[in-house]
Amino acid sequence: MPIKIALPKGRLLRKTAAMLHKADWALNEYHSEMGFYRPESPKFPDLLIRVFHEKDIPIQIAMGNYDLGICCLDWIEELLTKYPSSDVVKVKDLLYGEGKLYAASASSPVELLRNGTLVHIASEYPNLAEAFALKKRLSRFSVFPVWGAAEVYPPENADMVLLSAGTLAELAACGMVPVSRVLDFSAFLIANRNSWESKNLDKIVTSICDTLPEVEKRAPEKEEINRDRIVARFSAREAADGTVRLALPDGHQQQQTVELLNRAGIKIDDYPSETGNRRPKIDIDGVSVKVIRPQDMPLQVANRNFDLAITGRDWLTDHLAQFPSSPVKEVLDLKLRKVRLVAVVSQELSVNDTGGLRQFIAAREEPFRLASEYVNIADKYARDKHLGHYRVIPTWGATEAFLPEDADLLIENTETGRTIARHNLKIIDTLFESTACLIGGTGAVVDPAKGRRIEAIVKRLRSAVGDA
Repeated sequence: MPIKIALPKGRLLRKTAAMLHKADWALNEYHSEMGFYRPESPKFPDLLIRVFHEKDIPIQIAMGNYDLGICCLDWIEELLTKYPSSDVVKVKDLLYGEGKLYAASASSPVELLRNGTLVHIASEYPNLAEAFALKKRLSRFSVFPVWGAAEVYPPENADMVLLSAGTLAELAACGMVPVSRVLDFSAFLIANRNSWESKNLDKIVTSICDTLPEVEKRAPEKEEINRDRIVARFSAREAADGTVRLALPDGHQQQQTVELLNRAGIKIDDYPSETGNRRPKIDIDGVSVKVIRPQDMPLQVANRNFDLAITGRDWLTDHLAQFPSSPVKEVLDLKLRKVRLVAVVSQELSVNDTGGLRQFIAAREEPFRLASEYVNIADKYARDKHLGHYRVIPTWGATEAFLPEDADLLIENTETGRTIARHNLKIIDTLFESTACLIGGTGAVVDPAKGRRIEAIVKRLRSAVGDA
């Protein structure tokens, strides 16, 4: 079997590509503009290389799907904190991609939590957040996972966050006050334990390690936090001031959202933000805005942390697939960014529809593997289509890299299908079409003034959609 290595996309891609260029790997199509997850190296022609979201790499290594991988220590520890016996070997600190994980709260005013108050912690790192709370002996705490942008949730929707930042200044720029420095991290070369003990990985490992500078890594610098105690701003969650809380999406949906708001006569300052501001100003009295991940919006609206949000119907559908009676609904189809949710297999598989897929599954003994960011949609699809014995593999992006070695079927979104075809994949089924939509709670709005503001926003957006 060939040796397999998982490389990161995202924050580590540029420096990882530079390191491998220095090692003469001559990778094709591994750069910051890439949308291709299967580069090849003339230096190691038999090496199977795949590019994943960084968070997926420790899991792929632990499962034995890949022999080697490169990712930051924060995601390694996030896995090992929950599964300490995982088959992950930390081979070498690669001395780039440095950062820190901080527990932090919103800036002043602050109050000490002395009397067993319930502490709400938001984080992309739920396992490390729970470990931190237990270490600090918080008597009552609740951790809720988010896809990102954890810093925007305090003080209204969380008391504390666990998030990554390069420096205290970067943390302060997010309006956060450090509570504790939890972890210093950098990029690591990691290996599957069984592969490390049984396979000859020397040439590949040496090729990477020979690029590293002959210096000892400096001890982590000390920072004057002087706050090794649990602090939090008073909870604004309990304030009933009639303010309408609106969530806008980050990422690639921002430009189309701005254009829609402009057509609706709604002015938003500093959105999209060049400085990373996630609290833009809106020109409507009694309305506050936060910018969060679209994936998080349905749950946040259901939990009454927001009254209205602009997300994709795909994420609302995924949420309702898990919580059918959740108090969140689509208020208005905004008709932006139309995509299809599709079922995808390898071109090499002699399957062209779900009927052929069922026959393929019936002829095999091992569980059918279904990979997707949309875990609940994928699970429901497998049940509705009677796909037999199956296993859903959660991913965090770059899902095309999973076929055919690490999954048999993908549930993925696509606008044109070009990326799917480029990875030698094919669509065998379309689940539904998704566009951006305005979502809100299903319950009645008690405050009349707040209800009128919500109705006014919906009316202006409906008019803008009609004018498009």
